[in-house]
Amino acid sequence: MFFRKATMSDVETMASLINSYAGEGLMLSRTIPSLYQKIRDYTIIEEDGLIIGVGGLHILWKDMSEICSLAIHPQYIKNGLGLALVDRLLLESKEIGVEKVFTLTYQPAFFEKCGFSRIDKENLPQKVWTECVNCPKFPNCDEIALIRTSP
Repeated sequence: MFFRKATMSDVETMASLINSYAGEGLMLSRTIPSLYQKIRDYTIIEEDGLIIGVGGLHILWKDMSEICSLAIHPQYIKNGLGLALVDRLLLESKEIGVEKVFTLTYQPAFFEKCGFSRIDKENLPQKVWTECVNCPKFPNCDEIALIRTSP
């Protein structure tokens, strides 16, 4: 099992994994075109040639990034891969000099285990909302905002 940056050939599998959870109402869906456009944001967990996890780190501004589209294949959950992927994304954010990382999620307890704290969405900078206008839930976002400052 290893972590690597996503490639174009991963996109359809990434979309399938993310959108399977979105279909259950556990996260927002992602389109294939949006994944292609932001391919550099994504990290993959691979085992024996299979993608078993995906997560994105989207840089929004000089001091803020977002963890998004975090999904672990159902056969591999509950073994620490999600926590390991979040740690990897937090490290990536810190390495490029962005120490504040937030997420918008329907799974706040998981991110609290990762050291994130809940915040009021309205306290996030307006730059965060630029992509929200394309969301099917806009303007009635029901995701929970959490934030963490890298150690």
